Amino acid sequence: MANENHTVVTQFLFMSFSEFLEVRVSLFFLVLVLYLITLMGNIVIITITVVDPALCSPMYFFLRNLSFLEIGYTSSTIPKMLVNFLSEDKSISFLGCATQMYFFSLLGITECCLLAAMAYDRYVAICHPLRYMAMMSRGVCLQLSAVSWIIGMLVALGQTTFIFTLPYCGPNRINHFFCDLPPLLKLACADTYRNEVAVYTITVIFIMVPFQLILVSYVRILYTIFKIPSAAGRSKTFSTCSSHLIVVTLFYGTAIVTYLRPKSSYSRDTDKLLSLFYAVVCPMLNPLIYSLRNKEVKKALRSVMTRKIFI
Repeated sequence: MANENHTVVTQFLFMSFSEFLEVRVSLFFLVLVLYLITLMGNIVIITITVVDPALCSPMYFFLRNLSFLEIGYTSSTIPKMLVNFLSEDKSISFLGCATQMYFFSLLGITECCLLAAMAYDRYVAICHPLRYMAMMSRGVCLQLSAVSWIIGMLVALGQTTFIFTLPYCGPNRINHFFCDLPPLLKLACADTYRNEVAVYTITVIFIMVPFQLILVSYVRILYTIFKIPSAAGRSKTFSTCSSHLIVVTLFYGTAIVTYLRPKSSYSRDTDKLLSLFYAVVCPMLNPLIYSLRNKEVKKALRSVMTRKIFI
């Protein structure tokens, strides 16, 4: 309950990135272009992995899930961000803010788990190639995907509950592009220590545990690759997981820097730049990385484009 001497907050206001309209318009078009590239790139990945029979392995099942996640991940924040760049009304309701945080957290945590599942897939493919189809059957893939989504839903519900059961009685101005954990905790008009500990613990568990599983998988993968006698064989084998490794580095690098660095090092401007990177730039890069570095995906793209040309 909020203190009776204060007004209970019913909406939040996003602070403007710049007072200059020219800067905001430039940011609007930059983010809009990146968002459209993200949507088109991930839709293309989903489409070709569905229609091309050659892309029916477990790796492409997880890639299709990842692309679907990225579309939702960006769509949970960017449309409202674009409106705020140009609109004078930068408000969002209390419920709207909670909803935005829930879906952003849900999709972010699910992606953490899905990237770990993809690392396990690469581990089985490289370290146990003869048992790959048995160990990564369709049922196993569906179970790994379902568990990732369930964990994301439960963690997001817990995080959102911890944040929005706090009293907010003013100020209500969020110095950020969207409803994220650190800026909202700063606005609470109560002791947030327990909530911060709970949120930080959840974040550590569900960012670092999947990350450690990924590290273990890649240690085993590299050990197996180094035992391959020929340089060409090592290069070919490593190329099958290089795209995933780049995506993991980008995603976890920004997530760890954003949410797990010491509180004393928080900077509003730095947080905004990081948020733009992990909420806008990373999802745009993922389909480009997978399409440019994966020979099978490039071949499928060329095949689809060739069929369209001759139709």
